[in-house]
This record gives sequence, C-alpha cells and structure tokens, in this order.
Amino acid sequence: MSKFAGGCLCRAVRYEATGAPLNMGLCYCGDCRKASGSGFIPFIGFRAEAVRFTGETLQFRSPAFRGGEAVRNSCPKCGGLVFGGVVGVDTEHTIYAGTLDEPSLFKPTIAIFTRDKPDWVAMPEGLKTFETMPGIS
Repeated sequence: MSKFAGGCLCRAVRYEATGAPLNMGLCYCGDCRKASGSGFIPFIGFRAEAVRFTGETLQFRSPAFRGGEAVRNSCPKCGGLVFGGVVGVDTEHTIYAGTLDEPSLFKPTIAIFTRDKPDWVAMPEGLKTFETMPGIS
C-alpha cells in the first residue's frame, strides 16, 4: 500500500494519505498559478477517507470553475500552501505535490486547464491533456 506524507515548510500542517491516488497531474488555471506563484500547481487527488490532516490551517475561498467555492489550505505560520478542500465536508482532497516528503512519489499523468498554460512553461511529454476540467466542454 502506498503512503504519501508531507506538509508545510515549518511542519505545523501535516498530512498522511494511504492507498492509490485518484489522480496526479498539473493544473495550469489562473487561480492555481496565482496561488502557487508559479506556472502551475502539481496536484494529487485522494478520497477524503484516505487522508489524515494535523495542524490548523488558514483557508482561502475563491469561485470554483464548476460553481461553488474552491478552498485552499495554507499554514498560518509559514504561509505554505498544502492542500485543497474542507476537512470533514468534502469527499475528496487535493494535496499539492510540492509538499511531499518524498517527491519521487509524484508521477503526473494528466494536465488540466492547458488553455491557460503560459508560453514560458514547459509541459512534460506523455500527459493526457484537458483544455479545462476533465468531463467539461
């Protein structure tokens, strides 16, 4: 069984996920670029019951592409962006792969919101690409 562990820069916010991820990929949407300060966010999706979180987070809410709100959780001490979703409410969570203790566990297979990818960002070869969210035209 796979185990994914990680957290923020100061280690005040931590997580441990077990089992196979739902997905691993790169998101090029404008919100993820702004939140990360980079050209994309590398993400890993898990079912909520597969992830355990510790530590207090600072939540930032913004309009989601599919409606509703996207919730990003960061550490209130060091500011590190750690995961997406509301613990105890959402059925899935997105872990930001840059927070992994063992970065080699991240093996992206998809790229989403490729329509928003900046020209200066190189995309790895072999990813299944989606102009927006998978399943939405």
